[in-house]
Amino acid sequence: MGEQRQTSGNGGEQAVLWNGASGHAWVEHQGLLDDMLRPLEALLVEAVARNRPQRILDVGCGTGSTTLALARRVGAQGRCTGIDISAPMLAAARARAQREGANATFVHADAQEHAFAAASFDMIVSRLGVMFFSDPVRAFANLRRAATSDATLHGIAWRSAADNPFMTTAERAAAPLLPKLPPRQPGAPGQFAFGDRERVLSILQASGWSDIDIRPTDVTCTLPEPALGGYLSRLGPVGLALQGADAPTRDRVIDTVRAAFAPYVHGDTVRYTAACWTITARATAATSPNGHNANHAG
Repeated sequence: MGEQRQTSGNGGEQAVLWNGASGHAWVEHQGLLDDMLRPLEALLVEAVARNRPQRILDVGCGTGSTTLALARRVGAQGRCTGIDISAPMLAAARARAQREGANATFVHADAQEHAFAAASFDMIVSRLGVMFFSDPVRAFANLRRAATSDATLHGIAWRSAADNPFMTTAERAAAPLLPKLPPRQPGAPGQFAFGDRERVLSILQASGWSDIDIRPTDVTCTLPEPALGGYLSRLGPVGLALQGADAPTRDRVIDTVRAAFAPYVHGDTVRYTAACWTITARATAATSPNGHNANHAG
């Protein structure tokens, strides 16, 4: 189980996934997921408040919650652009922006490959959208070219699966009942691809970013207990697998998985710790292509 926003990179596989069942499931549960991940979004809004950028790129923007929150923060003088490979999610994002009259635009493209105008953004942000690139060095180099001199990068990515037991509860509980459930591949593009801090550091160094800072961030996230059944049966690897299951199997899996979430249920609220990295970097003019000037802390 888990927040599986595979929104950028990894070629056609990710495009098929997020323009199909997973993208539509995310749109269906948009409000629930936005509320659950609001504390992570808030960290990016705080970063914008500190840095006061005018042109922001939101990588893996999905249905647009973070993009619109940032647009509200920068106001009429700023410009926010969201990019994602999911057409149904972007349709939802554009509809939300239109309803709000927000100063935000959305691009349907792969951020790893897209031909951004050079030096067109003074801040690049991402809420859980950068762990899925098939070639992360190439992707972050492309984002670096899109950044102005002295632009800042602010990303939030999951730490390891071991740090986030809530996120794998469903698949661990369902595995005996769903023998074809695909295992997670260590190191492959996916939710926990950025679990190794040193790997993230090396990616950013090699792609030309400097002043790199990668710090652990633990945030409490919640969702209503009545929404848990829909969450576990429609989203993540188990939700995807259940779409092809017969009714008796589906019922057994949902009952088994729901019971496995008992440690996280507190009355009418499901509560868990989102163990993430807060990743910041700068696109300084002095940065060399191989990242030798990069620094790190935390």
